[in-house]
Amino acid sequence: MIFITAKFKVLPEHADNWPEITADFTTATRSESGCLWFDWSRSLDDPTEYVLVEAFADDDAAGAHVNSPHFKTAQQTLPPHLVETPKIVNFKLPQDSWSELGELAVNR
Repeated sequence: MIFITAKFKVLPEHADNWPEITADFTTATRSESGCLWFDWSRSLDDPTEYVLVEAFADDDAAGAHVNSPHFKTAQQTLPPHLVETPKIVNFKLPQDSWSELGELAVNR
């Protein structure tokens, strides 16, 4: 899988509305056949920072994502709401889902 984490520093006046600003992009991406997940979180330390955790089945799925019409639209519509260019970590991993965090195993 292609595993991506990106940090988005949103302008303070847009931070509370970021989920709505990205709603169409998020919905469309989650509908892609090769999208494994596409999840936003808001930083507990910085209310203007959002973290996107996303994964795609393979290179073809990731390529289809960045070449999709909704990605092209996001390239135009999201940057005006940002303080800076988002930061990203991108890895290809030999798995297709989340692994368990054994050090914090829940035994019930």
